[in-house]
Amino acid sequence: MVDAPQVFATSPAEVQATVGADAGKHVEPELLGLAPYQIVSLAMLVLLLVVFLGAKVHRAIAANLDSRIAVIRSQLEEAKVLRAEAEALRDEYAGKLAGAEADAAALIARAEHEAAVILDKARADGDDMVARRQRLAEERIAGAEREAVDALRTRAATAAAEASRLLIASRRDETTERRLADDLIASL
Repeated sequence: MVDAPQVFATSPAEVQATVGADAGKHVEPELLGLAPYQIVSLAMLVLLLVVFLGAKVHRAIAANLDSRIAVIRSQLEEAKVLRAEAEALRDEYAGKLAGAEADAAALIARAEHEAAVILDKARADGDDMVARRQRLAEERIAGAEREAVDALRTRAATAAAEASRLLIASRRDETTERRLADDLIASL
Protein backbone atom coordinates (compact mmCIF):
# COMPACT_ATOMS: atom_id res chain seq x y z
CA MET A 1 0.00 0.00 0.00
CA VAL A 2 2.92 2.18 -0.11
CA ASP A 3 2.41 2.78 -3.83
CA ALA A 4 -1.29 3.25 -3.49
CA PRO A 5 -2.69 6.74 -3.49
CA GLN A 6 -3.85 8.18 -0.25
CA VAL A 7 -7.52 8.14 0.05
CA PHE A 8 -9.48 9.75 2.75
CA ALA A 9 -12.18 7.44 3.85
CA THR A 10 -14.42 7.24 6.82
CA SER A 11 -14.51 3.45 7.22
CA PRO A 12 -12.11 0.58 6.41
CA ALA A 13 -14.59 -0.91 3.92
CA GLU A 14 -14.58 2.30 1.89
CA VAL A 15 -10.80 2.26 1.89
CA GLN A 16 -10.76 -1.32 0.60
CA ALA A 17 -13.32 -0.55 -2.07
CA THR A 18 -11.47 2.54 -3.21
CA VAL A 19 -8.05 0.89 -3.25
CA GLY A 20 -9.32 -2.25 -4.95
CA ALA A 21 -11.19 -0.52 -7.74
CA ASP A 22 -8.53 2.00 -8.60
CA ALA A 23 -5.48 -0.13 -7.94
CA GLY A 24 -3.94 0.17 -11.38
CA LYS A 25 -5.20 3.62 -12.38
CA HIS A 26 -3.54 7.04 -11.91
CA VAL A 27 -5.69 9.59 -10.09
CA GLU A 28 -5.34 13.28 -10.96
CA PRO A 29 -5.68 15.86 -8.18
CA GLU A 30 -8.71 18.08 -8.43
CA LEU A 31 -9.73 21.37 -6.91
CA LEU A 32 -13.37 22.28 -6.88
CA GLY A 33 -13.94 19.73 -9.59
CA LEU A 34 -11.39 21.25 -11.95
CA ALA A 35 -8.33 19.54 -13.33
CA PRO A 36 -4.90 21.16 -12.88
CA TYR A 37 -4.71 22.45 -16.48
CA GLN A 38 -8.12 24.04 -16.01
CA ILE A 39 -6.97 25.71 -12.79
CA VAL A 40 -3.84 26.98 -14.56
CA SER A 41 -5.94 28.26 -17.47
CA LEU A 42 -8.32 29.95 -15.09
CA ALA A 43 -5.40 31.53 -13.17
CA MET A 44 -3.88 32.80 -16.45
CA LEU A 45 -7.25 34.24 -17.45
CA VAL A 46 -7.55 36.03 -14.11
CA LEU A 47 -3.96 37.25 -14.43
CA LEU A 48 -4.57 38.56 -17.95
CA LEU A 49 -7.80 40.24 -16.84
CA VAL A 50 -5.96 41.90 -13.96
CA VAL A 51 -3.16 43.01 -16.30
CA PHE A 52 -5.55 44.41 -18.94
CA LEU A 53 -7.93 45.97 -16.47
CA GLY A 54 -5.01 47.05 -14.30
CA ALA A 55 -3.44 48.68 -17.35
CA LYS A 56 -6.60 50.67 -17.94
CA VAL A 57 -6.74 51.57 -14.26
CA HIS A 58 -3.03 52.28 -14.40
CA ARG A 59 -3.57 54.59 -17.35
CA ALA A 60 -6.41 56.34 -15.52
CA ILE A 61 -4.29 56.68 -12.40
CA ALA A 62 -1.32 57.85 -14.48
CA ALA A 63 -3.52 60.38 -16.30
CA ASN A 64 -4.90 61.60 -12.96
CA LEU A 65 -1.39 61.83 -11.52
CA ASP A 66 -0.16 63.61 -14.66
CA SER A 67 -2.96 66.17 -14.37
CA ARG A 68 -2.13 66.66 -10.68
CA ILE A 69 1.55 67.01 -11.56
CA ALA A 70 0.62 69.65 -14.16
CA VAL A 71 -1.49 71.52 -11.60
CA ILE A 72 1.29 71.32 -9.02
CA ARG A 73 3.86 72.50 -11.61
CA SER A 74 1.66 75.45 -12.52
CA GLN A 75 1.23 76.24 -8.82
CA LEU A 76 5.00 75.99 -8.32
CA GLU A 77 5.59 78.31 -11.26
CA GLU A 78 3.03 80.72 -9.84
CA ALA A 79 4.69 80.45 -6.44
CA LYS A 80 8.08 81.18 -8.04
CA VAL A 81 6.62 84.25 -9.73
CA LEU A 82 4.98 85.38 -6.48
CA ARG A 83 8.21 84.78 -4.59
CA ALA A 84 10.16 86.82 -7.13
CA GLU A 85 7.59 89.62 -6.83
CA ALA A 86 7.73 89.41 -3.03
CA GLU A 87 11.52 89.56 -3.08
CA ALA A 88 11.38 92.53 -5.43
CA LEU A 89 8.90 94.26 -3.12
CA ARG A 90 11.06 93.40 -0.12
CA ASP A 91 14.13 94.83 -1.83
CA GLU A 92 12.16 97.91 -2.88
CA TYR A 93 10.86 98.49 0.64
CA ALA A 94 14.29 97.79 2.10
CA GLY A 95 15.64 100.49 -0.20
CA LYS A 96 12.81 102.82 0.78
CA LEU A 97 13.46 102.06 4.44
CA ALA A 98 17.15 102.81 4.02
CA GLY A 99 16.24 106.01 2.18
CA ALA A 100 13.75 106.93 4.89
CA GLU A 101 16.37 106.28 7.57
CA ALA A 102 18.85 108.45 5.67
CA ASP A 103 16.18 111.15 5.28
CA ALA A 104 15.35 110.92 8.98
CA ALA A 105 19.03 111.22 9.89
CA ALA A 106 19.36 114.23 7.56
CA LEU A 107 16.22 115.80 9.07
CA ILE A 108 17.56 115.26 12.57
CA ALA A 109 20.93 116.76 11.62
CA ARG A 110 19.21 119.73 9.95
CA ALA A 111 16.93 120.22 12.98
CA GLU A 112 19.91 120.08 15.35
CA HIS A 113 21.76 122.61 13.18
CA GLU A 114 18.71 124.89 13.05
CA ALA A 115 18.27 124.55 16.81
CA ALA A 116 21.92 125.48 17.33
CA VAL A 117 21.51 128.49 15.00
CA ILE A 118 18.33 129.55 16.83
CA LEU A 119 20.06 129.17 20.20
CA ASP A 120 23.05 131.20 19.00
CA LYS A 121 20.72 133.87 17.62
CA ALA A 122 18.72 133.87 20.86
CA ARG A 123 21.93 134.24 22.87
CA ALA A 124 23.10 137.06 20.62
CA ASP A 125 19.66 138.73 20.76
CA GLY A 126 19.65 138.31 24.54
CA ASP A 127 23.12 139.78 24.81
CA ASP A 128 22.08 142.68 22.53
CA MET A 129 18.93 143.25 24.58
CA VAL A 130 20.90 143.20 27.84
CA ALA A 131 23.43 145.62 26.34
CA ARG A 132 20.63 147.89 25.05
CA ARG A 133 18.85 147.86 28.40
CA GLN A 134 22.13 148.52 30.14
CA ARG A 135 22.76 151.49 27.82
CA LEU A 136 19.20 152.71 28.42
CA ALA A 137 19.69 152.36 32.17
CA GLU A 138 23.02 154.15 31.94
CA GLU A 139 21.43 156.88 29.82
CA ARG A 140 18.60 157.22 32.35
CA ILE A 141 21.11 157.35 35.18
CA ALA A 142 23.17 159.93 33.26
CA GLY A 143 19.99 161.92 32.54
CA ALA A 144 19.01 161.74 36.18
CA GLU A 145 22.52 162.86 37.11
CA ARG A 146 22.28 165.76 34.65
CA GLU A 147 18.87 166.68 35.99
CA ALA A 148 20.20 166.47 39.53
CA VAL A 149 23.23 168.59 38.62
CA ASP A 150 21.00 171.07 36.76
CA ALA A 151 18.63 171.13 39.73
CA LEU A 152 21.60 171.66 42.03
CA ARG A 153 22.93 174.42 39.81
CA THR A 154 19.51 175.99 39.65
CA ARG A 155 19.20 175.81 43.42
CA ALA A 156 22.74 177.05 43.83
CA ALA A 157 22.05 179.91 41.43
CA THR A 158 18.80 180.66 43.18
CA ALA A 159 20.49 180.46 46.55
CA ALA A 160 23.32 182.64 45.30
CA ALA A 161 20.87 185.18 43.85
CA GLU A 162 18.91 185.17 47.07
CA ALA A 163 22.08 185.50 49.08
CA SER A 164 23.22 188.35 46.80
CA ARG A 165 19.87 190.02 47.13
CA LEU A 166 19.98 189.67 50.86
CA LEU A 167 23.54 190.87 50.94
CA ILE A 168 22.74 193.78 48.65
CA ALA A 169 19.63 194.56 50.63
CA SER A 170 21.61 194.58 53.84
CA ARG A 171 24.25 196.90 52.41
CA ARG A 172 21.95 199.07 50.49
CA ASP A 173 21.91 202.67 50.97
CA GLU A 174 21.07 205.60 48.75
CA THR A 175 24.50 206.40 47.53
CA THR A 176 25.23 202.86 46.54
CA GLU A 177 21.92 202.65 44.76
CA ARG A 178 22.58 205.82 42.82
CA ARG A 179 26.01 204.73 41.84
CA LEU A 180 24.61 201.29 40.66
CA ALA A 181 21.81 202.97 38.72
CA ASP A 182 24.32 205.27 37.07
CA ASP A 183 26.58 202.34 36.17
CA LEU A 184 23.65 200.49 34.77
CA ILE A 185 22.48 203.40 32.68
CA ALA A 186 25.98 204.01 31.47
CA SER A 187 26.36 200.41 30.34
CA LEU A 188 23.26 200.66 28.26
